[in-house]
Amino acid sequence: MFAVVVNAVVVIIGGLLGTLFGRFLKEKYASAIMTALGLCTLYIGFSGALAGENVLIAIGALVLGALIGTLLNLDGAITLMGDQAQKLTRERYGQVAEGFVTASLLFCVGAMSVTGSLEAGLSGKFDTLYAKSALDFAASIMLASTLGFGVVLSAVTILVYQGSIALLAGLIAPLLSVSAVNEMTSVGSLIIIALGLNLLNITKIKVADLLPAILIAPVLVTLVALF
Repeated sequence: MFAVVVNAVVVIIGGLLGTLFGRFLKEKYASAIMTALGLCTLYIGFSGALAGENVLIAIGALVLGALIGTLLNLDGAITLMGDQAQKLTRERYGQVAEGFVTASLLFCVGAMSVTGSLEAGLSGKFDTLYAKSALDFAASIMLASTLGFGVVLSAVTILVYQGSIALLAGLIAPLLSVSAVNEMTSVGSLIIIALGLNLLNITKIKVADLLPAILIAPVLVTLVALF
């Protein structure tokens, strides 16, 4: 939970800085910062991907996860939900509400939020959430420079959403084998690599469509152990 609290705190700090001083931040500097953080995201992803013990399980989980995610159109559904929520709050409740919803969606609806929280709960490792905190810090400054104080309030969403995932993962961790946790970490890290490539504008992978792979990995580990 500590890393989740850190994530929320840096968003509060970044949001306040953006609200007060964001107008002085030039676009070229913001772009340079995001490029650097994209490279750091790739590093975190590659480091975690090596935790896997069976490459075939990672391949199988990602292929099946991508098929399920694409069939359910998870990426499209999340995008549509975000667009509708932003439109509704903008029209009815003004800029503060729009800033809150926009920032909450950006910080919580994504691969790093899910995989980082799962990693924290399952194995007690916080690298992914710390990397996400750095990304969110930069993003909160840029968002708050245009959307204002509502971005600061999104820290509550981070605490509730990511904290719930981490606590739930901690509860089920004793039920999972070491191999299952390692494969979940590996698959989640591969998804983070995809996110890093997107941040660097190298690819436009629909990362949300890959998220089911994280849940499929322990199932495949169990099946392999039976045969």
